[in-house]
Amino acid sequence: MSKKALFVNALTFARVPLIFLWAVFAVWGELELGVDGQSPSATLAVLASLGMFLSGLTDLWDGRLARQWGVVSTLGKMADPLMDKVFYIVAFPVLVWMSGHAGAREFHTLALLALTVLYLLRDTWVTFLRSVGTMYGADVGAMWLGKVRTALSFPGAGWIYAYLCFRQFELFRAANVWTNTVWPVSVLAVEALLGILTLVSLVTYTRSYMPYLKRALERNENL
Repeated sequence: MSKKALFVNALTFARVPLIFLWAVFAVWGELELGVDGQSPSATLAVLASLGMFLSGLTDLWDGRLARQWGVVSTLGKMADPLMDKVFYIVAFPVLVWMSGHAGAREFHTLALLALTVLYLLRDTWVTFLRSVGTMYGADVGAMWLGKVRTALSFPGAGWIYAYLCFRQFELFRAANVWTNTVWPVSVLAVEALLGILTLVSLVTYTRSYMPYLKRALERNENL
């Protein structure tokens, strides 16, 4: 394996330790806030933000570099969506916990919980559909809607985290239109957009793989 291919694969797999790094610092900062009742640690908030930012950056650059350098591989095609799933499995449950722990509005916590369940259900179902599709030689590459959803998931999760964390700093505690209306509404809009994209993506993948699913069911009946 060439050095370029190794670098691209390392970039892909780096998504996991980076999102875990974010989770550790995000939870640590939130727990410290619960102890002293003051503003969260700026250092922990910056470190957590950096971890999530770099994790999202790996998704942006690994595929682009692989195509540019001509090192696209089957391993990379399989590893990239897997790393995305790990990101979702780590990031969204932590955001739900942060929302509840930080005393966010109950509606917002429930919205985050619904989004998290929808993400996990969609990814589990699509993985199953792809497994069925491989039995019949189907092209199991990501669809354009799935790519859009993935591309928006990283900044979306980052925006939700920024709201849950930084709104607790003294600078953002002042009552004004931004902190009371614009910021929380924008977060709900992001969550709604991600939820709609996830639901539509689930339906699109199901319709696309339905012929293979029917063939698998018919084959099972004939056994």
